[in-house]
Amino acid sequence: MSSPQNPWTETGLPVGTEPQASGPPAAGENPAWSGWDVLSIAFLTVVSIIVFLFLITYAGQRLLYPRVPVVEVAKFPLVTLVAQLLAYVLVMAFMVTLVERNRGRRFWQAIGWNWPGNWPVYVLAGFILSIGLQGLAHVLPMPKDLPIDRFFQTPSEAWALSVFGMTLAPFFEEFFFRGFLYPVLARRLGVVLAVTITAASFGLIHAPQLGRAWGPVLVVFMVGLALTITRAVTKSVAAGVVMHVAYNGTISVLLFLASDGFRHLEKLSQ
Repeated sequence: MSSPQNPWTETGLPVGTEPQASGPPAAGENPAWSGWDVLSIAFLTVVSIIVFLFLITYAGQRLLYPRVPVVEVAKFPLVTLVAQLLAYVLVMAFMVTLVERNRGRRFWQAIGWNWPGNWPVYVLAGFILSIGLQGLAHVLPMPKDLPIDRFFQTPSEAWALSVFGMTLAPFFEEFFFRGFLYPVLARRLGVVLAVTITAASFGLIHAPQLGRAWGPVLVVFMVGLALTITRAVTKSVAAGVVMHVAYNGTISVLLFLASDGFRHLEKLSQ
């Protein structure tokens, strides 16, 4: 006499029933790091910029500008730029270490790099976004002089800022805002609030360079909004990097053309 068949699987579910995956849905955000990790990255960024600014200023004053007061040397655009560059390299190394050593994940996979096969589309999107927001900027109240304008006093400073803005800066900002910050906020608050807060944070972090004037800050907020929506929809940090590079590159090219190859920077203020 055959024994009756067991209608239950070893998982405790009826035969023919697939186990349901636990945790958030596949389309959700589930980063390997916490909000405290994101805060530690932000804290390290601020501290490292200050420390490198002090070190570069001190070295520059002692070696290159012995007759210039330290306070004035610290205001030199190239000094600020070098300090920021070194800080970004340090913090990016910390990001990789945080993910790969402390969380046991591959960095590129964990942040959702996901290189888009249709990357020219995002180049075009960055170009259109830049042209569109430049048009918007002409109808918004914009201060005549902004702190960032001091980077366009000499050709070398203009070149340095342009190269920095098309290389390291977009990578660092996309890694932090769209790679680390956004998924933590999306997991806790949902996509809509996460997109809004990430874009607002992106705008506020640029506010000191823009004189804290609401017009230019609003423009940068809208850039952050477009980049964060791109990240939310595509699940790709790389798509945002391409778009960000194209956005900054378009502005740099326009400034380059308007100043005759950065040779007549006075035209930018006309």
